Amino acid sequence: MPIYEYCCSACGKEFEEVVLGQETPVCPACGSGDVTRLISCSHFRTGGPIVQGSPSANAVTTRGKSGCASCSGGSCSTCH
Repeated sequence: MPIYEYCCSACGKEFEEVVLGQETPVCPACGSGDVTRLISCSHFRTGGPIVQGSPSANAVTTRGKSGCASCSGGSCSTCH
C-alpha cells in the first residue's frame, strides 16, 4: 500500500498517510480535509532475500556457483 506525505492547508501540519485508491485523508492534527499531497523521495531496496524456486534463486544457484564457463549448454540462455 502506498504511503503518501501531505501538508494541511489549514494548520500547516505535515503528515504521512496510507491511501487506498483516490481517497483523500484528513489532517490528524485539526481534522481538515484541505490537504495537499507533497512530492517525496521514493526508496527501494535491491538484493533482498531469495525465495527458493523463484527465477532469481535459480539464476543465483546455477550461475553463481560455477558460472557459465562450466555450463554444458554452452549458452546462458540454456541455463534454468
